[in-house]
Amino acid sequence: MVNTAIQRLTFEEYLTYDDGTDSHYELIEGSLVLMNPPTIEHFLITKFLEQVLDAEIQRLSLPWLTFRETGVRTGYNKSRLTDLCIVTKEQAKELLGQSAVFQTAPLLTVEVVSPDSIARDYRYKRSEYAALAVPEYWIVDPLTAKVTLLRWEEGLYEETVFVDQQSIASPTLPNLTLTVAQILAAGTVA
Repeated sequence: MVNTAIQRLTFEEYLTYDDGTDSHYELIEGSLVLMNPPTIEHFLITKFLEQVLDAEIQRLSLPWLTFRETGVRTGYNKSRLTDLCIVTKEQAKELLGQSAVFQTAPLLTVEVVSPDSIARDYRYKRSEYAALAVPEYWIVDPLTAKVTLLRWEEGLYEETVFVDQQSIASPTLPNLTLTVAQILAAGTVA
């Protein structure tokens, strides 16, 4: 992660920023922070989870959508890129024709930990998503073989850690059947 901005950007400037590359940036206190490309393991896990979450949303006929690498405004001049998030169709409609940066809390956010994102995923995004009252936040950590589920309850995140064959107990998708082992296995190429 590299801070690339010399000048500060407003949130509105960030929404239209284009440096002519395919680079992805987060906005942190007005500064652009370049996000390094994820590992193949990261991409595979994210793709698997997107497919599983989409299937569950479709099975339940919920008016929700799953997105990869969308922004979430987490402060006055802050925007984070999520690995995955679930939003309502109404939230998505509000952004038609605009940059995919949600200014309201997603229903569920998922971050997959990479070696360079440990502090960002466990510390900074956790506090920023809490400030937005994101109802559910998953930290999928292939480095330590666990999934931390943070559930927004009475103004704080309640944390539950899942490992091995334990099924993720999602308040947002309570009938979801998915184990940590299944998630981590998705990060391999056979």
